Amino acid sequence: MGHLRTQRDPHSRSRTQNGVSGLLPKLTSGYDAVMDYTKYITIEPGKRSGKPCVRGLRITVTDVLEYLAGGMTPDEILADFPALTLDDIRACLAFAADRERRLLVLPSDLTPDTPV
Repeated sequence: MGHLRTQRDPHSRSRTQNGVSGLLPKLTSGYDAVMDYTKYITIEPGKRSGKPCVRGLRITVTDVLEYLAGGMTPDEILADFPALTLDDIRACLAFAADRERRLLVLPSDLTPDTPV
């Protein structure tokens, strides 16, 4: 996979200001911008009602995302859940980003029954 490089916008907030320092790949340093979350995220029908979980644990992607959205830092999450790693948290973010990219948005005048 190629490397995504970008210049930092001097007017944008830094990653440390918005609380996600260390979570996102450093786009200016040559890291791959997309993580292979499939090594970390599992879906098992009998576990947590088939919701995506971290490495077969009973911790869902949604759990991790809600903790982050609620203001917990990655270090706080790791302290509360010692079975998790920083890569697990990154995988949750990559999984959510991939789902967002795949989201289909229909124009308001179309319904699922409307022929295209």
